[in-house]
Amino acid sequence: MQMKVVGHTAVAAVDLVKVYGEGDTAVRALDGVTVGFDRGRFTAIMGPSGSGKSTLMHCLAGLDTASSGQVLLGETDLTRQPDRVLTRARRERIGFVFQSFNLLPQLTAAANITLPLDLAGRTPDPQLFDRLVTSLGLAGRLTHRPSELSGGQQQRVALARALVSRPEVLFADEPTGNLDSRSGAEVLHLLRDSVRDLGQTIVMVTHDPGAAAYADRVVLLADGRLAGEIDRPDIASVTDALQNLAAAR
Repeated sequence: MQMKVVGHTAVAAVDLVKVYGEGDTAVRALDGVTVGFDRGRFTAIMGPSGSGKSTLMHCLAGLDTASSGQVLLGETDLTRQPDRVLTRARRERIGFVFQSFNLLPQLTAAANITLPLDLAGRTPDPQLFDRLVTSLGLAGRLTHRPSELSGGQQQRVALARALVSRPEVLFADEPTGNLDSRSGAEVLHLLRDSVRDLGQTIVMVTHDPGAAAYADRVVLLADGRLAGEIDRPDIASVTDALQNLAAAR
């Protein structure tokens, strides 16, 4: 199956299949998923446990290889690229925010933010750096190491690190999972603001209807297949959709 990727599509899956294992023990985590994610929009991926949502995100981000089908980052087919090209794409075109903050404990907040650019031999845009640390409330914390920061502050550092390279797509995997409700809401507001103010594209996996309500759109998965989507979601519409998916299993 071929999918024409138009200019507003940042990343897409085309007839994507992912199988783990072989023979009688094989698990079909993704079963022919075709879905696109528009530039400058915030999309949440949701579904019951085992639905394939994390597998889809990992394949889209080039962190896992598909069994068949395509992953298109812009017009680049990631499933046809050698490891060195994938590594470069992850470093230069894709941003990541995970449930665990993945900060280096020996580095200051400022050094953690610029680390990927430093490794790539690139210089941060000073205006963007200043804008990010100001909007994320980190201006007074740049000389602090992770152990001197709260969980919410550490996740803000991780978000600044992901955004400072101007990625084409930012993937967020349960970004509020290790945060209290107040810190989690702050991070979600900041993700929302990066879409509105910076034109960032965000694809987020979450199990939380409250988190998904910050998105422009929710893509639903069940048993490795697309199971619908919600435009302009709110907590009630997401909760109802998840309950319907659970009842149908």
